[in-house]
Order: sequence, then C-alpha cells, then structure tokens
Amino acid sequence: MSLSTEAAQNIAHVLTEALPYIKRFQGKTLVIKYGGNAMVDPELKQGFARDIVLMKLVGINPVVVHGGGPQIGNLLGRLGKNSEFVQGMRVTDSETMDVVEMVLGGLVNKEIVNLINRQGGSAVGLTGKDGGLIRARKMMITRESPELKVPEIIDIGHVGEVESINTGILDTLVRGDFIPVVAPIGIGDDGHSYNINADLVAGKMAEVLQAEKLILLTNTQGLLDKEGRLLTGLDTPKVNELIADGTIHGGMLPKIGCALEAVRKGVNRVHIIDGRVKHAVLLELFTDEGIGTLIGRG
Repeated sequence: MSLSTEAAQNIAHVLTEALPYIKRFQGKTLVIKYGGNAMVDPELKQGFARDIVLMKLVGINPVVVHGGGPQIGNLLGRLGKNSEFVQGMRVTDSETMDVVEMVLGGLVNKEIVNLINRQGGSAVGLTGKDGGLIRARKMMITRESPELKVPEIIDIGHVGEVESINTGILDTLVRGDFIPVVAPIGIGDDGHSYNINADLVAGKMAEVLQAEKLILLTNTQGLLDKEGRLLTGLDTPKVNELIADGTIHGGMLPKIGCALEAVRKGVNRVHIIDGRVKHAVLLELFTDEGIGTLIGRG
C-alpha cells in the first residue's frame, strides 16, 4: 500500500529534523537508565528495544542500566517474604539478595538482552560482578529524631553504593559494536553482593564514561513545577532553588541528586523523560522540542 503525500512528507520531515542530531551524537556514549512502565508494557518494551538498536545503527553508543524493583517485589511476595523499605531503600538480607540477583541478573537482564537482539542489535548482559565491573561499599542509613541525642545508624543489609566502575569491559564491548545491558549489582571488598539503586549506577557510569548524555526513564513527564507544568532547561543553581522551596521532593530527590552529580562530574546533559511515551528516547534525542526535563551545566 502506497503512502499518501502528506504521510510521506511527515516522514521526510522527521528524518530531516533528526539528521543534525544524528551527526552531533555519532561516536558519543549515552547512558540510559531503563525502568518504570517502559519495562512492563509489552508495546513500550518493543519500542525501547528498537530505539536502542537504531541508536547503535546510526553510530551512537548506548549503554543501558536497568532497574527491576517491582519484579523483585512480586517474586518475594510469591515466596511469602514481605518487602521492607527504609528511606526508599529495600532492606536486603541474604535471602532477599539471592532473589535480587536472580531477578535482576537473570530474568530482567536477559529479557532486555533478548528484546534488543530480536530487533537486530547485539546486546550483552552483565551484572556489576562480571569482570569486576562495579565495586560496591555497604550503605548505612542514618535517621534523626527529636527523641535521639545522636542519629540512629540503620543496617539495611546487602544494599550498596558505587565505590568504583571498571570501564575496561564496557570499552571493549562498545568497540566491538555490542550494546552493554547492566544490572545494578556490585561486589564488595568482603566478597558479598550488593543491591544498588539503578539511578545511582547509571549516574556513576555516565560520569566515568564521560557520556554525552544521561537519560533517566520515569513514570512522569519529567520534573514538574507546583502548578504541574513541565520544567526544562535547568541548571544546578535553579535545581537547588527548586529543592529549597519544596518543588522537588520525595521520590524525585534521588534522581535529581544523581543528575546534578553527573553534570558536576562532566556529563554534558541529563534528561528525565516519560518512559510511558512510545519511543521516548528517540523523541528526546532527535527532535527539536524533546519531551522531558533537561538539566545542563550552570
């Protein structure tokens, strides 16, 4: 069936609008944190995989870091184990860590790899334990309250922070035209595995790879003001103002903290975009308007 003239012109317009962006990002590394609805809805999953493959085909080097909190919670529930959180972090004992490794390093990681490969890409799945990719240190949570003279230190088990990232294995894969897909599990000096927040891993990975962009997929439009309008074109001073006046709060704070740290350490741009939108990554990269919140250097 032939296209109408209008449809053909629309396709031509999209391609010509994308061309300067493709040229600008050729040879550049982009780190994409993949999570939320984009990991659950079948159509969005297929679209994300196609976006990643297209990026690679036009000369961009995507590195995918994924989450999997809901999938972990579902399996724990089926095993009769309750999920407990402290300040947004999952309390992770040894038994829970086994489930985390099975879900993130096995089920979720391999599904993403398979999706990308079925769309014509060459993805390779990794956890931070492979090749000593992510060195972790144990995270300790402190909690203050008026009743306590000193802050309470809470041990939440096998939950970690990024100590360092060995970029050698990633560089080797990228040079070989592979697409790394990384599960956020690190290994500590004590030999134990640690569950690490995927946003933190993606931010640190963007830093050490000196990525052109860090893209964080979320279940919101991006960063909204108090009237619910999308904010974009932000820099560090403006973001700090929004934190101080309470516009940025709750679950968005860790993402914003990750974004600011990445920009401070050399990443050119951070994008917080709505993963519920089809082809959200391509729309942000290759169109003049973009679709989410852009945070750049101040």
